[in-house]
Amino acid sequence: MFSKEESKKIRQEFWTTFGSNYPRKWLLYNTKIKDVTLKFTFTTKIAQVSIDIEPHDEVIRAYYFDKLLSLKNILKEEYISDIIFNELYELENHKIISRVYTELPNVSIHNRNTWEDTMIFLNNQMDKLESFFLEYKDFIEN
Repeated sequence: MFSKEESKKIRQEFWTTFGSNYPRKWLLYNTKIKDVTLKFTFTTKIAQVSIDIEPHDEVIRAYYFDKLLSLKNILKEEYISDIIFNELYELENHKIISRVYTELPNVSIHNRNTWEDTMIFLNNQMDKLESFFLEYKDFIEN
């Protein structure tokens, strides 16, 4: 078990190491679509790469999720075969968002032995997810 401060230091070390090993300007929050972001997640249980839809308006969330859902076959066949669509994804803070993601189970940000595999996963999957997003951004947005 790690204290809150130790956990924070480990997280900072991971993301600093990831940024050094994979120096690239990721799209992430700069999608140009309000309330739609690309995200890296790495916890004590899993690593994820996702497209998150987090507007305050449920109609807008449903609209963007339906747009992504209509592209599901393309996303699965041409980019990430094991992509998961979850319209009602619950975050740790109990907020409900829509999330389209791929996941690497059985890894932990607190276990440095899983870092290398996780970094490879995050880099490869975000590269694919960004490529998909940029290719279909105009469709998703309009």
